[in-house]
Amino acid sequence: MNKRLLVIAYFFPPLAGGGVHRVLSFTRHLPAHGWDCTVVCAGEDDYWVRDDSLAARVNPATEVLRVRGGSALSALLKARRGGATGKRRGGAFAPLRSLADFFLLPDSYAGWSARARETAATRLAAGGIDALLTTSPPDSVHLAGAALADRFRVPWIADFRDPWIGLHFRRPPTPWHRARHRAMERTVLSRADLVLTASRTHADRIVAGGDSPRALEHLPNGFEALEAFDAGGGASGAVSAGGSGPSTRASFRLVFTGTLSLMPDANTLLEALRVWLDRAPEARERVSVTLAGPYDTSYEARAEALGLSAVVRFPGALAHAESRALQKSADALLLWKPPGEGYATMVPGKLYEYLDASRPVVALLPSDDEAASLVRRAGGTVLPPGDVSALARELETRYMAWSKDGRAPDARPEWLDGHARPALAARLAARLDGLTGGNPWSSR
Repeated sequence: MNKRLLVIAYFFPPLAGGGVHRVLSFTRHLPAHGWDCTVVCAGEDDYWVRDDSLAARVNPATEVLRVRGGSALSALLKARRGGATGKRRGGAFAPLRSLADFFLLPDSYAGWSARARETAATRLAAGGIDALLTTSPPDSVHLAGAALADRFRVPWIADFRDPWIGLHFRRPPTPWHRARHRAMERTVLSRADLVLTASRTHADRIVAGGDSPRALEHLPNGFEALEAFDAGGGASGAVSAGGSGPSTRASFRLVFTGTLSLMPDANTLLEALRVWLDRAPEARERVSVTLAGPYDTSYEARAEALGLSAVVRFPGALAHAESRALQKSADALLLWKPPGEGYATMVPGKLYEYLDASRPVVALLPSDDEAASLVRRAGGTVLPPGDVSALARELETRYMAWSKDGRAPDARPEWLDGHARPALAARLAARLDGLTGGNPWSSR
């Protein structure tokens, strides 16, 4: 008989976005390794991005307990925009987030996390739960986890998809806020039975910062194999592999998938396209750029201002199978992430999907970044963030090669199999078995 893991995760289908897939994969694959899951999560409309197709991928054995109402910011923004649209005005969001950073600790989800804690407490009291996992963002779920672990004497895993947001990704508004964030982060790192990080850089920084978790492990985001989406959309058959000789395809396809918010290098791409196509106007009719995913409308306006509306399209949030098929169709996949030292710890989940799609990757990343190392290890190209000229030259070079020789052959790195989500779930299950096999509370 399987054991049961209680997961507190704000983001869970049908909500979408990069934060959903890690926890969804846990719940999909852990049962095969002896662990069923109960998930305490947000309501179906409590985020601005939604993908109803993901609900069909939830393991039938998963018990889902929804705590509706969302974060303070999401409730306000939803009222303003009228639902989850996958499109928003970035300028309207930033001032509200600044206010939330000042008044709500550790984040605007603190109220939701308190309600989720009570729902989780009721489920724990009912029995049948063998371990607890909280996954962030939002970081407030870890504070709920600490309280529950103490109260119910249950082994607790704190899973960090990103480092503590209010301390490492944003500048705390005052020294008092910084001290409070640091104290809360230290509490979680020291009290959890196991701390998981999605990047090796984050794990290394925890150690370098003087924190000493009971146990610490780098568990990458990983990917679901492209073949897993065939039944839902035929991703692997979306585009022929092409061949040698001049291309007969209608267009040279550049693709980005993921959330376009707080991403200055999206504008770097648009500027590079303008530079390239101004000096090679004959290419304009054969270039197709798709920036797929939820987005701030400022990028669409910028593309229009640069005269690129006929070249660049913003289809908005797509079903995940559609995004995977789009990745497979690309002649080059584009990668970037928000700027700042804090983001050095981030390895975008879509990078593993890009590599599984076997298509060339062009990334705008700092050269010493962990994600940049993975791109280079897989044979991709890494360029400096913000370098319009370098990106324009790279795109033109790839276009000329495509015009002469056709679609580049597929190339998938052999080492990628170790990052498949079934394999990662097996690693997590082994950790859970270790925590529950003895008495993890003997040292408390």
